[in-house]
Amino acid sequence: MTKLLLRALAGEALPTPPIWMMRQAGRYLPEYRATRAQAGDFLSLCYNPQLAAEVTLQPIRRFGFDAAILFADILLVPQALGADLWFVTGEGPRLSTIEDAQGVAALKPAADIHETLSPIYETIRILARELPEETTLIGFAGAPWTVATYMIAGRGTPDQGPAHAFKTANRKAFTALIDHITEATIRYLSAQIDAGAEVVKLFDSWAGSLTGDDFDDFALSPTRRIIATLKERYPHVPVIAFPRQAGPRYIGFAQATGADCVALDNSISAEWAARNVQVSGCVQGNLDPRHMVTGGDDLVAEAQRITRELRGGPHIFNLGHGITPDADPDNVARMIDAVRTA
Repeated sequence: MTKLLLRALAGEALPTPPIWMMRQAGRYLPEYRATRAQAGDFLSLCYNPQLAAEVTLQPIRRFGFDAAILFADILLVPQALGADLWFVTGEGPRLSTIEDAQGVAALKPAADIHETLSPIYETIRILARELPEETTLIGFAGAPWTVATYMIAGRGTPDQGPAHAFKTANRKAFTALIDHITEATIRYLSAQIDAGAEVVKLFDSWAGSLTGDDFDDFALSPTRRIIATLKERYPHVPVIAFPRQAGPRYIGFAQATGADCVALDNSISAEWAARNVQVSGCVQGNLDPRHMVTGGDDLVAEAQRITRELRGGPHIFNLGHGITPDADPDNVARMIDAVRTA
């Protein structure tokens, strides 16, 4: 095993951590904007394997990251299950909504998702051929709770209120929705691995809005089920879990779910993570994405501080959330240099 990311995921504490960024292929890069314009719109870009592979490769060429993450979107799974999906310029995704048990029952079977998602698997096959041999290929999906929040609200919301209201009003129907998304996610990630993904990641962007039994039932348990099935099928493929803003629930999350690595948001300190999370295995994170906008000495100091704090165990350097469209590409290069010289 020579790829740095795979070594960290196997539990090795490396002198210099492998580096990649969430949303590293995106609007902050002029070459991405040009390719998206060529595709016509965001969804057309996702479903065009040649162009999706191109934008996945762009940050690897420019920055030499240790990993490439498939260019796609977590809402392609709801679309494959029968939801209408479109993107509003400047505002983000919109979906047709699920409002009751009948809406859950009307979803397509999980086994039918591949008809819609087959272009995504072709993107992975292209990347498996074209990536540099030292670069790890990461596939991904949204975790069931986060995906469900979009399917119920039809858009992102500040507090995931519609999903919480649905869950309270009809827990049985909500649980059925989570189960359906979970089964589709297992099939989706399995197909990504079959196509060539070497690592997969589950993004639970809204996990932090769950508490108590709800966190156990709708963040932890579905993640555990997905990982257990994937590990049974692909025992050597690592899984990264990202229960964003989980706070104290980061502690023990890897053990409870079987994840090989827990990605951390930037609301917690690296020092706290070293004492409470990294003691149990690999962690990923967690530079505040705003440093990619503001740059300067603060960027260098903070990147090096995180690197030093987490040097005692397996660590993958990343941001605490996705890089934003207003980030400066020069700051990305500055961050990489800071980490590699820390």
